[in-house]
Amino acid sequence: MLLSLAQWLQTLYPEDLGFLRVFQYLTFRAVLAAMTSLLIGLAFGPWVIRRLTALKIGQPIREYGVQTHLAKSGTPTMGGVLILIGIGVSTLLWFDWGNRFVWIVMLVTFGFGAIGWADDWRKVVQKNPEGMPSREKYFWQSVIGLVAAVYLAFSVSETSNLRVLELFLQWVSSGFSNELPPSADLMVPFFKTVSYPLGVWGFIILTYLVIVGSSNAVNLTDGLDGLAIMPVVLVGSALGVFSYVVGSSVYSKYLLFPYIPGSGELMIFCAAMAGAGLAFLWFNTHPAQVFMGDVGALALGGALGTIAVITRQEIVLAVMGGVFVAEALSVMAQVAYFKYTKKRYGEGRRILKMAPLHHHFEKSGWRETQVVVRFWIITMLLCLIGLASLKLR
Repeated sequence: MLLSLAQWLQTLYPEDLGFLRVFQYLTFRAVLAAMTSLLIGLAFGPWVIRRLTALKIGQPIREYGVQTHLAKSGTPTMGGVLILIGIGVSTLLWFDWGNRFVWIVMLVTFGFGAIGWADDWRKVVQKNPEGMPSREKYFWQSVIGLVAAVYLAFSVSETSNLRVLELFLQWVSSGFSNELPPSADLMVPFFKTVSYPLGVWGFIILTYLVIVGSSNAVNLTDGLDGLAIMPVVLVGSALGVFSYVVGSSVYSKYLLFPYIPGSGELMIFCAAMAGAGLAFLWFNTHPAQVFMGDVGALALGGALGTIAVITRQEIVLAVMGGVFVAEALSVMAQVAYFKYTKKRYGEGRRILKMAPLHHHFEKSGWRETQVVVRFWIITMLLCLIGLASLKLR
């Protein structure tokens, strides 16, 4: 919005307001987007916490969980709305409204946020311990994920929504047999020319799995004070760098990345997400004044997955978000092994002391703050490895 305003003012007063050309620079707007969302979060955080407390939206703590967490019972949850407010306002202020990629990321983010809101509301307000049934939750996640996947399949190499629609209709009329350009291939990091053509169906399936998978992985990670939000900030910031590179015809050619016109504008969203995340961490650091809830975790995970798909960095996302991957795999392995041993031996057995993985380390004697900070350090290292793939190819 402010970019359009600056451009309009420049046309009216080109000699007096020439300094407004600075708004054309992505890096300038990204810095201001991060500052804006950070200040919004810090300013409105206390009010949001008071409102959640007044509405008695307190986090229920399961009795069979880690005993030290019982003291957190009643802490306000659904604090993810504070993050979404910061992201939404800041992004709308600083990005180019004509950019289709930012809009699709916003659609996924706030769509998944709405699913999380409904789940949290049923748990803490309607006192339904199960919240939204898993099938219902996955159904709506799948609807949003598939819509985004189909759109992105035809948009990574195009610059207009009209052309995207034309390609989609051609795909349908051809009996679903069209191929995608090389820019839609699955890239393998650290290799110059290794990539795998996916085809339309392969792209849609992979995109769906990345978006829905990353959303649920972040949600599973959100179990300790500050554990999920800092890795989201780190991974999101790193993806902002990738979006800047693939959105530049110069840098993408030099670094041997596919050029995806318009993807650079995602840097604004990533910066806003980082600023909003840091503001939330101010209130979520141990001992937490507010929890993120599904409304924040599902939304942020979906955003990371969508940005990774647009920038063609699905594998790099798995590397940089290794903590999220490990948390999700720990739950899957625990559940699968428990069911297998119960069927085979008559009683369920466990691989870990408790899943997700962060609870296993707590049960092993690590303090909560130790688990959180060590997972942060691991994420920092993994993000550096991911960023290294920009040049080491």
